[in-house]
Amino acid sequence: MNDTAAPLRRENLAPLQIVRALCIIAVLCVHSTSNAIAEMKESNYYLVYNFLNTFMRYGTPTFIFLSSFVLFYNYYEAPLTGGRIGRFYGRRLKFILLPYFLFSVFYYLVAYELNHYDLSLAEAIGQFGRKALVGKAFFHLYFVFVNVQFYLFFPLALWTLKKVPGLLKWCIPLGLALEYGFVLLNKYDWHVTHPGSWMLSYVAYYLLGAYLGSCFPRIKGWIVASRDNATKARVAFWVLIWGGWLAAALSHVFVYYQQRMYGTRYNTLLYDFLWNAHTYLGVVVLIQIAFFIHRRLSKRALRMLSLLGSLSFGIYLIHPFFLVVYESHPPSTGNSMLIHAWYAGKFLIVLGCSWLTVGLAARYFPFSWIFFGNSSLREVGKARRVSDPGETGKGGAWHAD
Repeated sequence: MNDTAAPLRRENLAPLQIVRALCIIAVLCVHSTSNAIAEMKESNYYLVYNFLNTFMRYGTPTFIFLSSFVLFYNYYEAPLTGGRIGRFYGRRLKFILLPYFLFSVFYYLVAYELNHYDLSLAEAIGQFGRKALVGKAFFHLYFVFVNVQFYLFFPLALWTLKKVPGLLKWCIPLGLALEYGFVLLNKYDWHVTHPGSWMLSYVAYYLLGAYLGSCFPRIKGWIVASRDNATKARVAFWVLIWGGWLAAALSHVFVYYQQRMYGTRYNTLLYDFLWNAHTYLGVVVLIQIAFFIHRRLSKRALRMLSLLGSLSFGIYLIHPFFLVVYESHPPSTGNSMLIHAWYAGKFLIVLGCSWLTVGLAARYFPFSWIFFGNSSLREVGKARRVSDPGETGKGGAWHAD
């Protein structure tokens, strides 16, 4: 195959769009309840706010997993050539870094206005440059910075796994070892200020995606829970995954409730472990849920979820703006039910406004990719087909392949 050839195509995994939709819903849920965690402790519904804010934290690590999964799923069987690597980086520069830079400028100006910075133009430009380089222009942009680190790492990881296929079976233990090694070294020696902004905090999810993406055609029967795939060994595996996930997720929710409500303090390693177990096992659970939904949901509902997933990158970029606008108009009454309605409205309105903005831009504005990335421009205009955004030429919210 020559340098201009596209990566070999595999089975179209439409349920991945559903996973993306579930992830962006989770991200918006966490961000919509963050204020309630501090302000609603006297409420009888604080359990609910704590549950939503903690249980839904699977969004970010699952997006990391999905990015890795799709890249390795599409590229592992294709020849690794200089032309392909060049196009890989060219598309990320165009569909990821350009929107990231523009939104960094936009949100820095928003923060400048909100915080009333007293800086000269030169000082403001310098501050913006420092923040943009490490994903700190606004609270959510760190995630793009993390993804960029993985994009830089991807060709080397792909080359290594293609060169030494036997390493594939070690991706899962290696990823966990690297991530927990970073956690331990950072706790006792390095003391990195913002560890969540660095790829080693998510490398277990990335290498899990590398393993499952490269091997998925062979192990699909173990991952996708269905009657056709059921054997005694697989059912036992599914029960083990779900049991471990539920135990970790509920324990994660419990320790945060105890801390927030009563000031109980636990070793930071416990928080790291529960978050990791909750979200790491949750990757498989989400895939199983997505395949189940894809089999059972109506075509119209599937189209809606698919569109939400395909627009997830743009929604991720724009939603904090609507959060800021909404939160600038807090309820003027102390009535508890109206306050709860205000918090519920925050999630629904931010989701709706973000979805509508990105969807209309993708449908009617030919150059919307400049701001929102490759938000499935083709798919928005022809919603009848539920496609995998990782498939070449089908757009890709988090990875423009």
